[in-house]
Amino acid sequence: MDDIAAEQARAALDTADRAHRQVTAEIGLPRGYWWAMAAGWLVLGVIGALGPWWLATIATLAFGAGHALLAARLLDGRRRTNKLQVSAAVAGRRIPLLVIGMLIGLVLITVGAAFVLAADGAEHPGIWAAALVAAVVGFGGPEILRLLRRWTRA
Repeated sequence: MDDIAAEQARAALDTADRAHRQVTAEIGLPRGYWWAMAAGWLVLGVIGALGPWWLATIATLAFGAGHALLAARLLDGRRRTNKLQVSAAVAGRRIPLLVIGMLIGLVLITVGAAFVLAADGAEHPGIWAAALVAAVVGFGGPEILRLLRRWTRA
């Protein structure tokens, strides 16, 4: 084996590190996940505003269970596209925590927006608040996750 100069070794390691960062930057959740989340959010808002309490409770539990099943498949962050699948070690363990934290934040935004809309006298504030958050999730979910990943270096 030929001797490798320190500069060549450093350049090779830098190239490998750059490639690793490019691949991990591509890790995320598919666009369909975000639109399904937005649709579920809106349906929960409508059921919560117009349906009986027991239906809202069942729908919320069903939404949570459905999300948990989907999370088992997608929240490991390993499937961005059909062409990219990396190991869990590369994907890291922070992506599921970021998504769960993001969901908790979206719940708080929904509740806060509903209170603000109710105080303003809006009719069906829960539906409007859910529609607002659903639009944010559907249109901006991947970008929000990408920003959170950058902030947390996940």
